[in-house]
Amino acid sequence: MAKYQPATQPTMYFIGVTTGKSSIMKVFPEWAKALGLKDAVMKGIDIGIHADPQEYVDVVEFIKEDPLSMGALVTTHKLDLYNAAKQYFEYLDPYATMFSELSSISKRGNELRGHAKDPISSGLALEEFVPKNYWKDNPEAGVLIMGAGGSAISMCSYFMREEFAGNYPAKIVVANRSKPRLKEIEEINAKLDPFGIEFAYYLTPDAGQNDVVLHKMPKGSLIINATGLGKDRPGSPLTDDAVFPENALVWEINYRGDLRFMHQAEEQQKARNLTIEDGWMYFIYGWTQVISEVFDKPIEGETLRELDKIAAQFNQK
Repeated sequence: MAKYQPATQPTMYFIGVTTGKSSIMKVFPEWAKALGLKDAVMKGIDIGIHADPQEYVDVVEFIKEDPLSMGALVTTHKLDLYNAAKQYFEYLDPYATMFSELSSISKRGNELRGHAKDPISSGLALEEFVPKNYWKDNPEAGVLIMGAGGSAISMCSYFMREEFAGNYPAKIVVANRSKPRLKEIEEINAKLDPFGIEFAYYLTPDAGQNDVVLHKMPKGSLIINATGLGKDRPGSPLTDDAVFPENALVWEINYRGDLRFMHQAEEQQKARNLTIEDGWMYFIYGWTQVISEVFDKPIEGETLRELDKIAAQFNQK
């Protein structure tokens, strides 16, 4: 833990892989001003993907014990950090325990709190571009999620909400390059599925195998890149030979990086009549949900829109 220096002013951390490249490092100081968090600062903590569990323990212990370390947002490491350090939290929200992941670390007095905010933030981001009652109006359309990490788990839980009865996708398909994560998301979905939604799972270590799965998706389906490829690592889960379904909704959940998946969709946008969305609003909702928790400050309505406008000035696509 010696590598972490005690904070000298209220500090929120960003635990990720390439945090210095994120717009949040420029955005946060302006957001702090707008929210009246005058002395608050943001610091990045970069940890390698699937790091030694002790690395996650060290960072959680540091935040827990350091008075001016207010909390953190966690990306990429949501599952690994939870599994390594869950015992250090006095409170874990139901989503965190259900999905064995956390994206938010915060404090209330002496209590260290962990939340999985992605089921909320991914849902809010989806509602920005998926029309209300879309699945009811497009009964053949399904969802293909490439990737089986925390974001994919959260998206599945959003689609399965009981209040959406009668407006579920025809089928939810998950494709992932590693078997353990694929098995994990299958087990979680089986526990959550309220009305017998049809699922399919494909082990796809090669991009060409994702192309095959994509080809099976009906027109109007929602196609999601939740792999991290195109952000922390270059590339796309698809090859350049992949063909998107007609009238598909295409969601690249990243907003920075080479975004090859999104560019592949753009190359077919006119011919296939695609609706394409990047990860900008996912970024906005993801951060504001956690900042609200860390600083115990509601962020919604006009405040949210003002923060979006501030952040847009720093968005370099």
